Amino acid sequence: MSKPKIFAILIAVMIGLIWYVNAQDIDLDTMRGWLAGAQEWRAENTVLFFALFFVAYVVFVAFSLPVATFMALAAGAIFGFWQGTLIGSFASTIGATLAFLTSRYLMRDWAIAKLGNRAKAINEGMERDGAFYLFTLRLIPLFPFFAVNLLMGLTSIRTFTYYIVSQIGMLAGTAVYVNAGTQLASLQSLSDILSPRLIASFVLLGLLPWIGVLIVNMIRRRKVYKGWDKPKSFDRNLIVIGAGAAGLVSAYIGASVKAKVTLVEAHKMGGDCLNYGCVPSKALIHSARLAHQLRQNEGGAVSGGKPIIDFKKVTAKIFKAIKEIEPHDSPERYENLGVEVLQGYAKMLDPWRVEIKLANGDTQVLTSKSIIIATGATPFVPPIPGIEETGYLTSDTLWDSLATRNAPPKRLVVLGGGPIGCELSQALARLGSEVTQIEMAPLLLLREDIEISEMVTASMQADGINVLTNHRAVKCGVTNGQKWIEAEHEGKIIRTEFDDMLIAVGRKSRLEGFGLEELGIEAERVIEANPYLETKYPNIFVAGDVAGPYQFTHTASHQAWYASVNALFGNLRKFKADYRVIPWATFVDPEVARVGLNETDAKEQGIAYDVTRYDLDDLDRAIIEGETAGFVKVLTAKGKDKILGVTIVGHNAGELIAEYILAMKHNIGLNKMLGTIHIYPTMNEANKYAAGNWKRAQTSPRVMAFLEKFHKWRRS
Repeated sequence: MSKPKIFAILIAVMIGLIWYVNAQDIDLDTMRGWLAGAQEWRAENTVLFFALFFVAYVVFVAFSLPVATFMALAAGAIFGFWQGTLIGSFASTIGATLAFLTSRYLMRDWAIAKLGNRAKAINEGMERDGAFYLFTLRLIPLFPFFAVNLLMGLTSIRTFTYYIVSQIGMLAGTAVYVNAGTQLASLQSLSDILSPRLIASFVLLGLLPWIGVLIVNMIRRRKVYKGWDKPKSFDRNLIVIGAGAAGLVSAYIGASVKAKVTLVEAHKMGGDCLNYGCVPSKALIHSARLAHQLRQNEGGAVSGGKPIIDFKKVTAKIFKAIKEIEPHDSPERYENLGVEVLQGYAKMLDPWRVEIKLANGDTQVLTSKSIIIATGATPFVPPIPGIEETGYLTSDTLWDSLATRNAPPKRLVVLGGGPIGCELSQALARLGSEVTQIEMAPLLLLREDIEISEMVTASMQADGINVLTNHRAVKCGVTNGQKWIEAEHEGKIIRTEFDDMLIAVGRKSRLEGFGLEELGIEAERVIEANPYLETKYPNIFVAGDVAGPYQFTHTASHQAWYASVNALFGNLRKFKADYRVIPWATFVDPEVARVGLNETDAKEQGIAYDVTRYDLDDLDRAIIEGETAGFVKVLTAKGKDKILGVTIVGHNAGELIAEYILAMKHNIGLNKMLGTIHIYPTMNEANKYAAGNWKRAQTSPRVMAFLEKFHKWRRS
């Protein structure tokens, strides 16, 4: 017999015993009669009585029987307060630990298998705060003790820790019941034991751990700040280092609540997204897509023939887009909002003082109650031998380089198969470059499902890109004036000659020069921070790429809200950053947009799911516009309409997925989406039709067979 079945039998027996005990209608008179007999037996057999009473108490607690409450009362009535409390404390703790061990032995493996990676996260939390949570639950008797025993058995908390914390945590409650037992003769009913005053006292006991946490936090703060000279007053409420997406939103929020805010930027306002990332790349992609559409439509109903690409105008359009969006992120705008904007390099001297080396050569030192580090990230350049000799471009330097040219790079190597590499490879290929894309992993867009990676690869190859996956770059060089790169593939070395090379293998956080090391703030790939985005110092926060775990502009803005609100109002209330619904899109053609889990994630985490797919070649609007490549794929909880994740591949996928983002954020299922009117003919109908496919898949064949017979009967 399997362990879960044995556990189920034990639960059934426990429920039966609880029902039986409750059916006995035990009242105070009955208890007083039992106690009188028990006192007589105790006088004759002291040791045996004590042993049997103790064992019975342990068994009743282990089986979570209501009689355990009466045993505490009896202990007080028979043995008195001190001896009764001692007996009750050890017996109840041993019984609770036996229930805990039973749950662990019979159900833990099953629970871990069901929860998958979520079990790991739960156990990490238990290792960090498990004793505190258990202590809190033990002090609040309104939370069923048997549930605590069974649930804790499924976690990784150590048995010794469980026993000691339970012994201490249940002592106060046991003492209250034992004391009530000493007064048994004066009680009118059992309800007197749990009077409102007594319940209130239990609740107050439950607050003790939280008071303890406050005290511990105060001690930690004193320890963290020990050796630093805290200013008696401050120049600013908030200093924000970095004026990218995270920094701008942080400063905006601070100013909107009338805090005194200083925003420091060493280079360009708007950060990477405006100047080197989202804006210029999407402007380039737009021109490339127009060129591609003209080629595809050659000889069609409306045709302009082969596209004539004026590359100077392509790059001019890129910088025009930057220029037109620039005022949104300009110093003037933020100064009008009440933010002090300083151009210069900021370095933290201590947890409250920031030294700013201004662009005019002056140096200024400001004090602030809180600081937000939003320094962003920069392209990572792998240490490939010879790479400095050949030279390279990055997503930061590409745009100025393109602006000097009359044509795109003739022969271009793109190193990297992630979103940036794929977007720029396809765009430049469509504008005339001969592109070779080298990726060390076996697939492009490795974070997506295999079918999506393969679909994107096929699209790239259709645009003439030489896609070399599973190729590891090992060496670069120049021979007779000709640049080349060598990549290892299945033990062979492949050499590719090029005119320009674009490095797009990822981005690394900007961590140097801001005083992190001097302050002892841990920072490797990102700056170490807790769920409230606090660093080692509770008044120094992080947001954006430098905080991780996502490097998206919209995530940086999302984190900025939490960082700024916690920085300004954390003494009143703090908020943990919420990463439950993080969407993103890769702007290749067809676009790939995603939110939540995909099949790869769900399998890795051991999450049971149903998958529903709707292909765009069935959608009227897609057929009308010739945009039939792609699909909507929805993952739902097994047998339910709860959305776990969505991937959309197709034209404007980044726009289509917004409905699912809203649905997941507010726990709206596919049933409600199916019941929502969508305009015809639009691409958004794909979302409703996907919900319809899910509904049909959930329909029982037996129900349909019954309905068929029912309608046949009605026709007769």
